[in-house]
Amino acid sequence: MERIGAIARLNEELCKLPGIGPKSAERLTHFLLAGDRRHALALAEGLRDLVEKVRPCKQCFSLTEGELCAICADPKRDRTTLCVVEYPRDIAVFERMGNYRGLYHVLNGRLAPLDNMGPENLTFDALAQRVRTGGVQEVILATSPTLEGDGTALFAANLLAGSGARLTRLARGLPSGSSLELANTQMLADALEGRRTI
Repeated sequence: MERIGAIARLNEELCKLPGIGPKSAERLTHFLLAGDRRHALALAEGLRDLVEKVRPCKQCFSLTEGELCAICADPKRDRTTLCVVEYPRDIAVFERMGNYRGLYHVLNGRLAPLDNMGPENLTFDALAQRVRTGGVQEVILATSPTLEGDGTALFAANLLAGSGARLTRLARGLPSGSSLELANTQMLADALEGRRTI
């Protein structure tokens, strides 16, 4: 069996990253080799630190280098509100808005039976325990507006029924500045269902 060379191996590994095809991988590899090789070493050290130091937060399952992430450790956060998201990256979207001050819970995926992703693969048990013992008054189910995301939210709602916490789902519908003629039927149905009193 022929041993794969260093350049080919790096190209192969880069191609595994989302959005990186063979040509982009080749360009990145040659960029790292062409200039100051300290950039390549710094990248390698950054990746090693990522693997060795970053782990799930013990409370919300987001990513952190400590026991608790910065949000869970912040005493100023509203501990009565819990926003349930699919992935750690989803938290950044809410944090950029700047007006949500509650805590989060990361499921680390969504239910996808065809991909063998069942409830046992997600953090539902920890979610149920947090809601039942942590003084949570509202759980916002902020899963993706897809068939799998809706199924995940429904499963979570059934799991938390009877917990005493108010269960809410993100409203969906027409984006600001759009026109009705550009909306698809599902978007209009979601907008109609999520309507509010003015």
